Amino acid sequence: MPGSASQETTVISDQASRIVASLDSALEKLASTPDYAKGNHVGWVLDQARKLLGYPEGPGLLFERAGRLDTAGLFAGTDWESPDTLQARFVPVTFEEGDARLIALECLSELRMLAVAVGTYFHPRLSAEQAEHFLTQVLAFNLQSLFGISDEASRSRPVNVQRMLDYHLRYVASHIGFDNMLDHVVTEVWRLLRQRPIQITNIRQMVDRIAVCLFDPSVGLGTAARGAEQLVSALYGPTQHSREDPGLSVYEQRLSGLDDMALDAEAGSFSRAMHDSGLVSPYHATFLRFALERDDAELTVRCLGLSSTGRDCLLCYRSLMMELAKYSVFPENCQAVYGLACLLERGILYQGSIAAALWRQMKTPLHADVVALLSGLYGDAHDPGAFLMGGIISALGLPLGLGQGNNPACQSTRALSMWSYTDPAYLLQLVRWASRDNQVVMEFEGESLNSAYLYGGVVSQWNLDLDPLSLVLVPHLDRIYLEMGRRSAGRGEDPHRWINPEFHGWWVHRGFAIAVDIHTGKLQDIEGYIRTFYSLYNPLYNGNTPVVHPQPAGIAVTDSQARFVGWHAIAILRVAFDQEEVMRVYFYNPNNDSGQDWGNGVKVSTEGYGEQHGESSLPIDEFTSRIYIFHYDVTDWQLHTVEVPEDEIMKVRQLVEQSWGRNRLQA
Repeated sequence: MPGSASQETTVISDQASRIVASLDSALEKLASTPDYAKGNHVGWVLDQARKLLGYPEGPGLLFERAGRLDTAGLFAGTDWESPDTLQARFVPVTFEEGDARLIALECLSELRMLAVAVGTYFHPRLSAEQAEHFLTQVLAFNLQSLFGISDEASRSRPVNVQRMLDYHLRYVASHIGFDNMLDHVVTEVWRLLRQRPIQITNIRQMVDRIAVCLFDPSVGLGTAARGAEQLVSALYGPTQHSREDPGLSVYEQRLSGLDDMALDAEAGSFSRAMHDSGLVSPYHATFLRFALERDDAELTVRCLGLSSTGRDCLLCYRSLMMELAKYSVFPENCQAVYGLACLLERGILYQGSIAAALWRQMKTPLHADVVALLSGLYGDAHDPGAFLMGGIISALGLPLGLGQGNNPACQSTRALSMWSYTDPAYLLQLVRWASRDNQVVMEFEGESLNSAYLYGGVVSQWNLDLDPLSLVLVPHLDRIYLEMGRRSAGRGEDPHRWINPEFHGWWVHRGFAIAVDIHTGKLQDIEGYIRTFYSLYNPLYNGNTPVVHPQPAGIAVTDSQARFVGWHAIAILRVAFDQEEVMRVYFYNPNNDSGQDWGNGVKVSTEGYGEQHGESSLPIDEFTSRIYIFHYDVTDWQLHTVEVPEDEIMKVRQLVEQSWGRNRLQA
């Protein structure tokens, strides 16, 4: 009856109003309480929030208070204190196993993310784009709940908790775009895959959620159907004989009964699915091992989808590569198949030392601590060295696919990528030390630094969402990097002037430019700084001189409102015209997602403007407006052939002063 419905709504609103009053009172007390005593009031706040989440209007009322909840200290001392380190894939675990208070805390954290994403709250360590991507992944991991698909977890969950989650997820989805939520998730997965990351655990889990919805007749797929089907088939049925996902043992039996024509068709289907999506099916690894056991090089070439370059490389080093693949590629780490294909396509085996170093690494005994680390993460079904070698293969094949995970280790991850890109033999030497001795030795200004005797790094607690190579090597690099910084301190200039060439290699230029005064943080000679970058990096003004080796640089990251978020390490790869005759800077960003909106129209592109997989790009004026340190060859001034136009310099200066430089202008 209409009257009853109206009356019920009024009663619920009255009850919610009383809870809001109690929440505001509890929030005021929490905000005014000293840090050491906040724990006495957090429980009261969470209890009121938990009650409020049980009403349809609850999430909206809490969203309005998201900033106050954060600044009052609700998340202090918890796993949710630093939103930039949170991982969306752990949210379902909290929703399934957490008590009502813990679930309420997770919901409040996501509402804080939503406030950052829509611009009603600013967090200094989190951009709006990062927040939106996180929430999209949260929704992807909870698609069943979002679309009302029951599973064991939801059926065993208390009714009041399920109601909280239903109201909360729908509220978040309504801001992200509920009507095309599945379309949005599928688009997001494809956007991430086009960057060809090595570590794709999150992506695979999102595809799993998409698969559940794909086969539920009650869920309307809309325009996402084709993209969703391609993702799911790439993982679970990319070929005729694996289409119904029969299981690995059944598929292996089927292979033994196929003739050469059918095997060739299977191989072609596997390679197409892999190169189209960047995803590798466990069935693909099973097929590759079948080809290796037959010692069938041509079938191996076909299933890897190799061009003439990759084929020649494989056949030239046939014994090594067949043995390497047998040792390191299994269904459990099937993504290494794509790394292997890309390694062969790069042709780096023709560098004399690489083949020998790969063979040596395969025979290298691992340190007990490294064995424990790898076995703890990947199990003991295979030799721990196989997982490490799979990570090495992936890094050598996809140097721009390395990511720092949820760790502030951009410097070390960038170094790993640059070595793989430029000096893979050196990288293989470092990983040999790290895996065999659990230590790495590097030199800084003539003195040896041993990671085994350095106890502090930039990262105090590691999130293990890294590829196997990074897991083993990056913690050592992190400690060495911090020690180099400590030894460079007190010289009156930015320590990166000395760290970067010593840390990365001889090919890092010794010339150094910085846009800010390190003592005051204010902009200094910004016009001269811009002119220097254009003169030495823009082919229109430097005599068409290309970037030969990747060069480390630092950017001032801004959010979609052009507000300063923090400093971040990148590498400049090349500068060239795109297809629209716009001069662009192509660069490597070690974070987990390189496509970002930095405000004032500065949107980082990862595809569509000539980017290779893993590259980011910006028009050179927009890029220059966000870079704050870079290296250059001091002898290259003689190549500066054309004066940089003043209007170009002023255009970049304006972009700086309207973004991260807004509060850094000299008085």
